[in-house]
Amino acid sequence: MPRDALAIKAQLGVVSQFDSLDPDFTCAENLLVYGRYFRLPEAQIRARIPTLLEFAALSHKANVKPGELSGGMRRRLSLARALVNDPKLLLLDEPTTGLDPQARHLMWERLQVLLQQGKAILLTTHFMDEAERLCSRLLVLDHGRKITEGKPRDLIAEHPEPDVVEAYGPGALALAESPLKAMAARTEVSGETVFFYTQDARPLLDALAREHPRLRTLHRPANPEDLFLKLTGRQIREDG
Repeated sequence: MPRDALAIKAQLGVVSQFDSLDPDFTCAENLLVYGRYFRLPEAQIRARIPTLLEFAALSHKANVKPGELSGGMRRRLSLARALVNDPKLLLLDEPTTGLDPQARHLMWERLQVLLQQGKAILLTTHFMDEAERLCSRLLVLDHGRKITEGKPRDLIAEHPEPDVVEAYGPGALALAESPLKAMAARTEVSGETVFFYTQDARPLLDALAREHPRLRTLHRPANPEDLFLKLTGRQIREDG
């Protein structure tokens, strides 16, 4: 590998969507072997391994093979492995796909620590709450085309209405064409839920409580998922 290409590679850490850990090696051995790809001195790699395992909350699993780990543990090991060369930029593809809530929150906490340490992170995700929590800048793509870009809260303020009321339960769908529709800037239907997007939800909530007391409702602020759906639509579009 040319020297300049190796120098660039040394500044990058990559966590792919699917784990590529070596099943024949222990957690510690996975880190050791991966570090050798960067031509790091073995003594330097071995010195980093305890810190990386501690960061990944896997110190007690150092001599365990990946097949014996949970999905969250494997994701954290993949993250630790990507840090073995102390990169300046981390590339992460769907880092929390398939994780339970506890494992996902632990991964978020570890990524926040890396951001505080000055690491740059380029993250792709379909979890909109993950994007809002981790990203200082958001790029929305639809079929590979950029739709918008900016700070998450700025984009939410610019595009979707600030208040969202979700109504669901027996009879909820009829609300989409009822007089209550006029109390929202726009309405959408998904499954058995009617979404009311408003500038001020209080009059609508009062009307729902008065006229449809048995309906279940959820009042919340707009979020990145609302932003994405407003810009791309709710319809399912198969790739191919």
